Amino acid sequence: MLNIVSILVGLVTLMAGLVAFVPFLGILNWFVIPIGIVGAAVGALSSRRSGRDFNLTLIAIFAVRLVLGGGVI
Repeated sequence: MLNIVSILVGLVTLMAGLVAFVPFLGILNWFVIPIGIVGAAVGALSSRRSGRDFNLTLIAIFAVRLVLGGGVI
C-alpha cells in the first residue's frame, strides 16, 4: 500500500516538475524536490522498491534542472 502512495506522490511530483521545465518557472523546482523527497521516504517504508526508485529518479532529474538553470550557485 505504501508503494502505491509513493508512486502517486511521484506522479504529482512529475506533473509539477513538467510545469517547472517551462522557462521562467524553474523556481518551482524548489517546491518539487521536497515533494519527491517525501515520496521517496514513503517508498522507503514499503517492501517494494519501485516507488522509491521512481521518486529518486525524479529528484535527480529536477535537481540537475535546478543546477543548470542557475538556481543553485
